[in-house]
Amino acid sequence: MSTKVSDHILQRLREWGVQEVFGYPGDGINGLLAAWGRAQDRPRFVQSRHEEMSAFQATGYAKFSGRLGVCAATSGPGAIHLLNGLYDAKLDHVPVLAIVGQTHRTAMGGSYQQEVDLHTLFKDVASDFVETVTVPEQLPNVLDRAIRTAYARRCPTAVIVPGDVQELEYAAPTHEFKMVPSSLDRSDWTAIPSEESLERAAEILNSGDKVAILAGQGAAGAREEVERIAEVLGAGVAKALLGKDVLSDELPYVTGSIGLLGTRPSYELMRDCDTLLTIGSSFPYTQFLPEFDRARGVQIDIDPHMVGMRYPYEVNLVGDAKETLRRLIPMIRGEERGREWFDTVCDNVRRWHEVMERRARLSADPINPEYVARALDPLLPADAIVTSDSGSVANWYARHLTMRPGMRASLSGTLATMGCGVPYAIGAKFAHPDRPAIALVGDGAMQMNGLAELITAAKYRDRWQDPRLVVAVWNNHDLNQVTWEMRAMEGAPSFLPSQELPDVPYAAFARSLGLTGVRVEKPEDVEAGWRTALEADGPAVVEFLTDPAVPPVPPHATWEQMEATAESILKGDADRGAMIKRGFKAKMQEFLPGRK
Repeated sequence: MSTKVSDHILQRLREWGVQEVFGYPGDGINGLLAAWGRAQDRPRFVQSRHEEMSAFQATGYAKFSGRLGVCAATSGPGAIHLLNGLYDAKLDHVPVLAIVGQTHRTAMGGSYQQEVDLHTLFKDVASDFVETVTVPEQLPNVLDRAIRTAYARRCPTAVIVPGDVQELEYAAPTHEFKMVPSSLDRSDWTAIPSEESLERAAEILNSGDKVAILAGQGAAGAREEVERIAEVLGAGVAKALLGKDVLSDELPYVTGSIGLLGTRPSYELMRDCDTLLTIGSSFPYTQFLPEFDRARGVQIDIDPHMVGMRYPYEVNLVGDAKETLRRLIPMIRGEERGREWFDTVCDNVRRWHEVMERRARLSADPINPEYVARALDPLLPADAIVTSDSGSVANWYARHLTMRPGMRASLSGTLATMGCGVPYAIGAKFAHPDRPAIALVGDGAMQMNGLAELITAAKYRDRWQDPRLVVAVWNNHDLNQVTWEMRAMEGAPSFLPSQELPDVPYAAFARSLGLTGVRVEKPEDVEAGWRTALEADGPAVVEFLTDPAVPPVPPHATWEQMEATAESILKGDADRGAMIKRGFKAKMQEFLPGRK
């Protein structure tokens, strides 16, 4: 039997070790779908409810496996739908390959049905590599190069295959002029900085008395080395959101997340340090880094075009975090350092945990959203994979969950897109079918697309050795993060036509699919709700009715700023009158991070 181009695409993916392709069918990839049938679903085709979810699932799969995520879509609308998920991969530096159909070559340029200029469409999101296969001999080079580029540059790439090309008989490139042969192997490589630059970096770090470390996802493979250099330097370690699982939060000098969603001790660490070491992070918010004239800086990053940004670093070390730190640590003089700075950092962390415990225990109507996350923390399985959607739920994820060794966690760190939490968790389940996954989602994101992806979870529940996939919904009938941004940043009351959400029976919908569904309406039932979901024998939705009046207070907020926010609500947010009558301003004082 002859091998078609579509057959060879799947064969090549198998040879690259691809086990799943997240996609949605359409006639633009009919040739590929037929090949999947001939290949007995190898690699497995995972059907989402929407192509954007396919791209999110591929991104989540890549984030949690370290392997290439692959998604597939038809021409025209299917290709367009992939974009948001692919941009999420691009901005968070994740290797993803999109395989996309196109109208037949004979119709291209004729304004044919579902004909879209895909090169222009993908020019930015897949800027490192996007190519159309027009003849069979072109295929192996294009596909191999797309995969290598995705891995090497940690980015999305795209391969476009017209429908009629998919049906052609495959022919390998020959040993002739203007043929481009290809090969499969991709050996490991490591970048390391020069000895001279390491010495300059060591001089800066050795001269500092109050060293702060900022760790991002680029430090994920260097856990032991980051711990070692922090201990030698007597430094505190703050984590960018994408680096939340890089170090254990049980370490006394780990101050937690940084930024608007960050912690007070991380804010104090950056405010008071005299030296900054950034490892594998392009954290963008300069205002949360040290004042430019207060601290000297060293950066470590594997990507040369990402160094030297965000802060006036004196030395930019281009190299793999693990190998760079292994060479840098012996140059650090730790024995000469006092303990005062280190002890201060640890004291600040202890106080913060006390404050967060008090905040989670404050009364709310009906349930304090911080308590929901706080109650989950001690119940997290040791091998849990946690995903968070964007919105106010990301605040509670960032501040209340303790990452312990072996746990994994991520969210849309740079694009900060809504709708990624549930498909990320599904991607994680295919990456690690033997581990539990937990998605933390606001009701806005759940209505946007999380409800539909519960159908995907139900469809594939029998494919996972560990059946646990818990989707937790913070149901407050409000697009809460934007509501608070309007109040705090714009000094404007909530605009209800844009912010208010309809009430949806999330748990009941889960039960209608044959899944476990739990609705929690009272604080005393929160822990039991979590336990029921975590002990379920398959995917579960646990819905918490939470109070939209609990503010996601920035770590640097002052009482004066919160008073101004309260005044903006008093002026025009009539529908929140009940909240005001409960003593809003007095309540806000309790929620400020640094107050007792």
